[in-house]
Amino acid sequence: MPSDANNQPSFRLIVVGIVQNECDEYLICKMPKGRGVFPEQWGLPGGGVEPGERMEAALRRELMEELAIDVTDIKPLFFNDGTYNKLFANGDQRDVYMIFLIFSCRAKSTDITLSAEFSEYAWIRKDDLNSYDLNSASIITFQRAGVL
Repeated sequence: MPSDANNQPSFRLIVVGIVQNECDEYLICKMPKGRGVFPEQWGLPGGGVEPGERMEAALRRELMEELAIDVTDIKPLFFNDGTYNKLFANGDQRDVYMIFLIFSCRAKSTDITLSAEFSEYAWIRKDDLNSYDLNSASIITFQRAGVL
């Protein structure tokens, strides 16, 4: 397992939402240049679980912080994992072992307000997903969920 500078295991527990709207379109978001695990690629929204936080609460918090969106019908699906190189806003980078907890959910609204975590967003029909430069983790997730 990768370690940080203090030789402590470097891993993150990440909640990820496969968010659909009332038209059964999927929400994807684009990472900004030089930041995150998949810079300048499209993927599913989510983020890290904080100490003492329950998974569903973490998913709701992350979606609200990053996109100002509230969700309903949250259902756990499966998990994925992998080691990825993460780029930080200050230029630092580090390999991080990530465990992705995947949930399906419904957006209460399609109105989005982006935080600095993402540069763009799109509501996409299933048949149009392949026309976007999706990151590898999101491709695996969509495949396992039977969407791709």
